[in-house]
Amino acid sequence: MTRTRPGRTTHQHDGELVVFLIGMSINRWWRPDRWLPVFAAMPRMLSELSKDPDSGLMGYRLVLSPRGPWLVQYWSSADALYAYASDRTAAHRPAWAAFNRRARTNDRVVGVWHETFVVDRAESIYVNSAPAGLAAATRAVPVDRRRDRARDRLDAA
Repeated sequence: MTRTRPGRTTHQHDGELVVFLIGMSINRWWRPDRWLPVFAAMPRMLSELSKDPDSGLMGYRLVLSPRGPWLVQYWSSADALYAYASDRTAAHRPAWAAFNRRARTNDRVVGVWHETFVVDRAESIYVNSAPAGLAAATRAVPVDRRRDRARDRLDAA
C-alpha cells in the first residue's frame, strides 16, 4: 500500500498524456452468466499491460458504480493505446471478439463503453494523501511557491 505523504503534492509529467475511460454497463444484474465473462476479461488485460513497461499504460484506477465497474487509465500516448487495442497477440483482441459475438444476440445484458482524452495540460493537488490518479501514474512532487494555486499548477503544465 502506498504511504500517505504529508503536506501538499502535485503530479509532474512531460510528454504526451492520454486519459482513457473504459467500463461496462451491467443492465441485468441477475444474468452473471452473460456479464461475468466481460468483467473477467479486464484483469487479464491489466495484468498483461502492467507486466510490459513498454506497453504505454502508466497507471489505472478501478471505479465501482451502480451501473457497473469502469477504469480510469493513464497512457503515454494515443498511439500506444491504439497499438495495444489492435495487437492480435494481446488479450484485448480475443476479449473484444468474444464480446461482439455475445452482443449479436442483442439481449442487452451488458454493454461496454470508452472515452479517450489527449490531455494538453492537467492540474492536480493531493493534501496529506497517498499519490493517486495522475500522481500515481506519473510522479508526485511537492507543491512549491510557483505551484501554490490551481491556476499556477495548470499554467506550469
